[in-house]
Amino acid sequence: MNIVEIIEKKRDKKELSDDEIRFFINSVTDGSIPDYQISALLMAVFINGMSDGEISVLTDAMANSGDKIDLSYIDGIKVDKHSSGGVGDKTTLVVAPMAAACGLPVAKMSGRGLGFSGGTIDKLESIPGFRTSLTEDEFVTFIKRDGIAIMGQTKNVAPADKKLYALRDVTGTVESIPLIAASIMSKKLACGSNSIVLDVKCGSGAFMKTFESAVLLADKMERIGRANGRNVYALITDMDQPLGYAVGNGLEVREAIETLKGRGTEDFTELCFIAASFMLVAGERARDLTEARRMLEKSITDGSALEKFRRLTENQGGNPEIIENYSLLPQAHTVIDATSPVKAVVSAVNGEMIGSAALTVKAGRLTKEDKIDYSTGFELFAKTGDSVEEGQVIARICAPDEKTAETAREQVISAYSFDDTAKKKKILLGYIDKEGLHID
Repeated sequence: MNIVEIIEKKRDKKELSDDEIRFFINSVTDGSIPDYQISALLMAVFINGMSDGEISVLTDAMANSGDKIDLSYIDGIKVDKHSSGGVGDKTTLVVAPMAAACGLPVAKMSGRGLGFSGGTIDKLESIPGFRTSLTEDEFVTFIKRDGIAIMGQTKNVAPADKKLYALRDVTGTVESIPLIAASIMSKKLACGSNSIVLDVKCGSGAFMKTFESAVLLADKMERIGRANGRNVYALITDMDQPLGYAVGNGLEVREAIETLKGRGTEDFTELCFIAASFMLVAGERARDLTEARRMLEKSITDGSALEKFRRLTENQGGNPEIIENYSLLPQAHTVIDATSPVKAVVSAVNGEMIGSAALTVKAGRLTKEDKIDYSTGFELFAKTGDSVEEGQVIARICAPDEKTAETAREQVISAYSFDDTAKKKKILLGYIDKEGLHID
């Protein structure tokens, strides 16, 4: 088979055969075709798109390009949860213990963040001693004994995706829905779960800026999952403003613990209940979303979800005393406040601008080689729909030094808009399942 002919075929807007797609992915994996030819085909896909059939085969080929995780040792339906990410998204830290407390085994492989703030693994590693590199025996033991374990993705899961993503990042082909969908779902399929709950963010702080583009991506991923024998729920949720009040790794761990104690913010708590409810239904631990919600609320009030977080932390070497003593989490060198310039109602908190400020204080990374500062970030005290007075503290800046703190403060204040008519926003905008789109 000839890679040049495959490139020309997609360039000319023709559909690639299954064999051609699998030949391409096999060649990417074994290194037998050069980067410039891979990049040429990626650009052809970026410009001309792919059919649902092409995307499904591409995803399957990428999923089978390396190791696949065997979860057959765990009884029952295994459910994976994935978020497309956003500013202040610490959902897994709450949802995983809640679901585990309700009897759903959580065998989670997560990644590091690249962009506004750290990923789930970065947040967990802000806990002193917490290990995210587990042996397979440890992973199995923790899940069988306590129903929960979270580890970093292994190097050999979907290696073709790693190569393609690195090239997409430097060739202007990241913003391709077929390539995004195949990238995400190849890793989900390789990780062995029977059902998948996807949280697709949309808004200023998300990769998909509009509801329509988020629906398109969510629909593609649901179709891929269904074509590969998985039961998929794809939620579309708001990310026009940061999620919760905390942005930054150690700060987000603290907010997650507060949420497990029943003291979380309204928007973040609601999203956790929604995502975990879909997980329990997908895993057949609850008959419907109403029953799932009752079970999850009980896991908060009786402390069982918090206990699962404690067990997770202890099992993986972390210091469980952080649950009661937040001063054991990383502490920023410089802390200053940002105040409102007017008396008004907050009409918007631009997620992308807050994310850029997070990069300023080193709470996120631009390249995989960048080191994250676990202590830095922001606490937001006012969000969309809240009334504020002139001079009222609307955010707290946690930074590595005074100069950086001052720069970040200006960025955070600039992210706020004010008027007198704004209302609080819904967190769930809709979801997609095998029956189609449901608008909330």
